[in-house]
Amino acid sequence: MERYGAARGTVRQALAELRTEGLIEVHHGKGAFVRARAPIHRLAHDRFARRHREEGRAAFLAEMEAEGRAATVEVDYVGAEQAPEWVATALGLDAREEVLVRRRRYLDAGEPIEIATSYLPLEIAAGTAIAEENTGPGGIYARLEDLGHRLEQFTEDVSARMPHPDEARALELAAGVPVVRVVRHAISADGKVLELCDTIKAADRYILSYALPAS
Repeated sequence: MERYGAARGTVRQALAELRTEGLIEVHHGKGAFVRARAPIHRLAHDRFARRHREEGRAAFLAEMEAEGRAATVEVDYVGAEQAPEWVATALGLDAREEVLVRRRRYLDAGEPIEIATSYLPLEIAAGTAIAEENTGPGGIYARLEDLGHRLEQFTEDVSARMPHPDEARALELAAGVPVVRVVRHAISADGKVLELCDTIKAADRYILSYALPAS
């Protein structure tokens, strides 16, 4: 009010607008503070490189380690479920066929930044380390290759929207913060989709970087 010669109501309205845009956090009794968390650079061209799996590091952990961040992964659920129709289609399965489902939440220094659900054909994943809570060094993709399924390609469809209520709670999002949805297909050398991963990311925590060939 003193700096800009503005009325109290005007300042409150401005702060409310900044909070809606996800630029500040308001702590009752303390004040309004600029959100200072630096975004994570997600390097799409590098994160699924085979060398990370061979070194025993899953993509997320390798990415966070490269930025010097304290990463943790919470496994919320592992089990067999009937595949949603769009998932069954992507995996080349019958409409009512069951798949192995893995749901996780990913954190940076204890703060949630993304949630992900993986779907894999039961004929591939059942009875393997992929069906365990801890899949072991290198994660799902390392275990798939251990089983003889050499991964040849990853494709991703990226979109943005406002979060659903359960997503906002899981990611502890401030009002007005959108999410980025990344749907990934992990494809084998023979062209089969081995895994579909549906990831919801806090949009204010990520920069998605892509290196594209010019020819």
